[in-house]
Amino acid sequence: MLFDRVAVPVAVCDVYGSVQAANPAMAAECGTTPGRLRGRDVLDLFRPQESGQVDRIAQALRLRHRSRYQVSVRWRAPNGAERYGELTADPVSDTVEETPALLVMLRVQGEREPRDGGPGEDTPAQVTPIEARILALLAGGATTAHAARATGLTTDGVTYHLRRLSARWNAANRTELVARAYALGVLTPGVWPPVPVADTGER
Repeated sequence: MLFDRVAVPVAVCDVYGSVQAANPAMAAECGTTPGRLRGRDVLDLFRPQESGQVDRIAQALRLRHRSRYQVSVRWRAPNGAERYGELTADPVSDTVEETPALLVMLRVQGEREPRDGGPGEDTPAQVTPIEARILALLAGGATTAHAARATGLTTDGVTYHLRRLSARWNAANRTELVARAYALGVLTPGVWPPVPVADTGER
């Protein structure tokens, strides 16, 4: 009850950023109800302004570093305006050895007026360079371990990005992820080994 009454947008997430519980204030920022946020990726709801910052935090959490982490984010408000602010994540658990949950708080810093969609508007097809690279490796038959070596990530890091992509595109498995990547123009058709469109300069 106390959680629900907090005026600040708050959510509890697992170490991968999947929402386990959210208060009404957090749900209101997304134009939905708390129950509908369960299982959603918090970084799909609130887009980081610097993807590298997220990778560093994910790595620190897997190493069980216990610090307060802050990520600058932006998101679309229910009225269509673009808001920007800061997510603060505090690892919480009963013991030091236990994999922590994340207590995530959102601080709204400002808002831009609604705008019509245009060339600069975010779309589901937009991916980060590391996501595009992982998709290309998967399309070429790479395993998680191979993709990790090729990108300099850990296997957990590759899995983290794949979970985000699967949630964003509602893909059931890796084969479907690769198919979506081609359909959305992320990977270049007819090229082997597979490469992201951005690497060929096409669109």
